[in-house]
Amino acid sequence: MLSPNIVNISYLFAAVLFIIGLKGLAHPRTAVNGNRLAALGMIVAIVVTLLSGKFEWQYIIIGVVIGTVIGTITALKVKMTAMPEMVGLFNGFGGAASVLVAGSALVAAMQHIATGEASSQMKIATVASGIIGSVTFFGSYVAFGKLAEFLAVRWKLYTWQKIIKYGFSLLVIAGAAWFGVASIETSGLPLSIGLIASGLLIGLLLMSRKDRFPGMDIVKVLSGLVAVALGVLVVMNPENTMLFWVMVGAAGVLGVILTLSIGGADMPVVIALLNSYSGLAAAATGFVINNNVLIIAGSLVGASGVILTKIMCKAMNRSLTNVLFGTMGPTSDTPDADDVYAGKVKATSAEEIAMLFDGVRRVAIVPGYGMAVAQAQHAVRDLATQLEQRGIQVDYAIHPVAGRMPGHMNVLLAEANVEYDKLKEMDEINPTMEQVDIAIVIGANDVVNPVARTDPNSPIAGMPIIDVDKARTVIVIKRSLSPGFAGIPNPLFANDNTLMFFNDGKKAILDIISAIKES
Repeated sequence: MLSPNIVNISYLFAAVLFIIGLKGLAHPRTAVNGNRLAALGMIVAIVVTLLSGKFEWQYIIIGVVIGTVIGTITALKVKMTAMPEMVGLFNGFGGAASVLVAGSALVAAMQHIATGEASSQMKIATVASGIIGSVTFFGSYVAFGKLAEFLAVRWKLYTWQKIIKYGFSLLVIAGAAWFGVASIETSGLPLSIGLIASGLLIGLLLMSRKDRFPGMDIVKVLSGLVAVALGVLVVMNPENTMLFWVMVGAAGVLGVILTLSIGGADMPVVIALLNSYSGLAAAATGFVINNNVLIIAGSLVGASGVILTKIMCKAMNRSLTNVLFGTMGPTSDTPDADDVYAGKVKATSAEEIAMLFDGVRRVAIVPGYGMAVAQAQHAVRDLATQLEQRGIQVDYAIHPVAGRMPGHMNVLLAEANVEYDKLKEMDEINPTMEQVDIAIVIGANDVVNPVARTDPNSPIAGMPIIDVDKARTVIVIKRSLSPGFAGIPNPLFANDNTLMFFNDGKKAILDIISAIKES
């Protein structure tokens, strides 16, 4: 058993490693080592906590084994294209852990306090952990489900999607019903009904095929107010632990409905925000159990998540309120696609594209979610290699919100061993876009839509975009002229300097590579 002084010094050492690791994550070149340092800090914190002599090892070992098996299998099996939903799911696990730890601490405290009552710090922190953790868990599950395309969709689901969607929904309903009925005698009928109602509402919302319904924003506000009101009651009556779980249920409704209405275009913001929530929940739990390193780690995650969320909102020229309560889509002022494209779109072929590279000096590749779906990152790297062998400078223009999570394109291209120096942020490459001979857009849409600059009535008006329309020639690789997440047509596709190559992203790139080799 370690002394309290050694434990606190070790926690301080772990916190320093967290901070240095977080700083390392700020740049691709130092990100790997930064991640390792932060992981080392967490190992130190866990080992010291276990050696502090406050826990029963048999339960901890069981949990570690189960978690290690699940985490290892998931990490090895997950595809890079599925990384956004994996990140969202892990955020949710952090929130769930905070709720369970805070709830169990409250139950234990109420059972062991013979005289007096729990401290105000513990009661308030328990409420904060319960509300934020529940919102994080259920909100993250919704984000996971929407990214994996089985929640709030009207098309036919695969078997595995049905199992997860309906299985989890029924589990929530059944769990709330069982706990509510079992607690009627000890907690009273009103609280039991409240818990059952919240579980039923969560389950039905998760089974819905729609992501919006009339009065949705009102329900968001009401569920939030109910959760806060129940939190006040928990602080005033901590001995009634059933109040805590009803509060968690109300917060769960808020988490579901808050995320359900958010579209795919805003998912990078949502992922960053949920990451912040998980950190705040962990920090609150640290105050519940008086664990300094948990407070520090949670605060770092919460603060960095808020900063990242702000960066994402700025990259979309939208406020966080607009992301959470607004909708992005066509309006009455949005021009019709037929008017934008009719008779103006020029299709091309791989052979014609190969000929365009003769005499070219500079090419910019603009990846988007379509590249992720097609898993074309390795083919894109091979194309860049072919062009570089011809003496052509190749850069990758990266938009902050391209894809489904912050840094999605960076992760995919890093997997394909693309050199970090070739990844150019939007602000870096836009001033030189007029010097680009050919811009190749692979699956990107809204982030290259020039109406963001030209049409003040557009849903994406003012959003910073990559100015590919200023390049001498633009090649857009898409399956069709379908709109992006904003649901509006893109006049870039009809520009005089634009050629459309209608094809799957990976197949299109492979065809271009073959045509280049043959030429």
